[in-house]
This record gives sequence, C-alpha cells and structure tokens, in this order.
Amino acid sequence: MRYEYKYIVNESKLETLRQMILPFVDVDEFAETSGSNQYTVRSIYFDSPRFDFYFEKIDGIKNRKKVRLRGYDVEAPDNTVFLEIKRKYEIPIVKFRAPLKFVDALDMFENTHINGHILKHEKFPKGYEDSQRFFFQVFSKNLRPVVLVTYDREAYLSKFDSTVRITFDKNLRSKEYPSLEEIYTEKNLRRSLNKHFILEIKFNKHFPHWMAPVVSRLGLHKQSASKYVICLDENRTVNKFSRSSVYTNAKWYNS
Repeated sequence: MRYEYKYIVNESKLETLRQMILPFVDVDEFAETSGSNQYTVRSIYFDSPRFDFYFEKIDGIKNRKKVRLRGYDVEAPDNTVFLEIKRKYEIPIVKFRAPLKFVDALDMFENTHINGHILKHEKFPKGYEDSQRFFFQVFSKNLRPVVLVTYDREAYLSKFDSTVRITFDKNLRSKEYPSLEEIYTEKNLRRSLNKHFILEIKFNKHFPHWMAPVVSRLGLHKQSASKYVICLDENRTVNKFSRSSVYTNAKWYNS
C-alpha cells in the first residue's frame, strides 16, 4: 500500500521549496541521469464511453481506478512503456505495472495479443499478470484513449526512508483523444495550471516528519490534484451536466 499527498503550489515558491527539502533528500536516480534533474512523464489515459473513471473521481468514490499507457522522455526505437492500473482503496494506493517496448505496445493494441511482449524484470515479477488485468479493464469496459497528459517531473528520495518520494510536477500539458502513436508528441498540447505546479509527497507508512514544517511555512494545503481530471477539464472534454451524452462527440481511437 502507498499514500500520496498532493499540493498545488505557485511557481514563485519553487526555489524556496527546493532549498528547504534539499538537506533531507537525494535527487532521484532517473532524474539525475537526465542531466537536468528532471524527466518528462507521458501518459495516455483510458476511460469508458461515459467517462466512468472521471466521474468516480469527481464524485469522490473511495474505491476507484485509472488505466493508462505511460512512457518517459522522448521517442526512441527501444523505449520501454508501461501498461498501468492505479487503484485507490479509501486512501492507500496500489499500482499494477507491466513493462514492454513501445513498438510492441502498438502491436499489442492493434492485434489484441499479449503473449511474448511483456518484458521480464525483477522489479515487475507479475508483469504478465498485470498486463492481463490491464486488458481485462480495456475490453470489459470498452475503454479508449481520452487524453494525453504530459509534464516534467523533478524527483527526490528521502535520505532517511527510501520509500518516501517527493516530486514537483511542472509544465502540465495535454491533448484530448490522442492516438497511441502520439504519446511522445509535443504538438498542439494545451497548458494547465498556469504559473503553478503539483507537489506530491509519496510514502508507504508515515508522512515524513521533516516535511510537515516545510508545508506549514509555505502555507500549503493538501488537496485533490488529479492531472487526469485537470486536463480533461482544461480541454472541456466532458459535459458534466449531461452524463448520458458525454460520449457523443468522442473521437475514439480506431473506432
């Protein structure tokens, strides 16, 4: 089980926040290898024709899920992407991930055949099983790609507890109804959260005690900050007031 606390923060506080946490953290290895202490996260979110996952979130349903295809940085022939299901039970979060090559992901969606594509990795011992979970959701609920969500992540790990991760998610941008091939695109993306970024504090057991005075001093307040919902709202993709007709203008992938 894992917990996530989120805060929407004005960019004017970024450097102060960074300096306040630096004595307690190390730069995340993936961010450090990029040379800029950050990397780009790219996710295509799936939802049903009636946007069930979207409404589960805004209605405050305690047990809910997100289904997405996630990649990182820029497109390359050997890129690894992930089939992901992120489930929330009350407050704790459980994530199912299956790694595979991007080209194989495209083939998998086109031919609905998963055997042989999932990469074997010690960090994902149940990758094949998780890929089956993913496609069960896709096919049983008639899921389709509804939005590409992209942002630049500055990431840190606690020096005292390796399960504690602090991230600054900046430059949030999106595109509605993408094709899967567009996961790495930067064309025609719509910006969200003008002059703000999302601070996420992730931990397994205990909120880091050293982070509490940082949050208090900067006047931050924990709040809902779903990038999926924010980006759908920014694109005005969903008609919240007419749920029975939200799918009528959907440009489904491969429909």
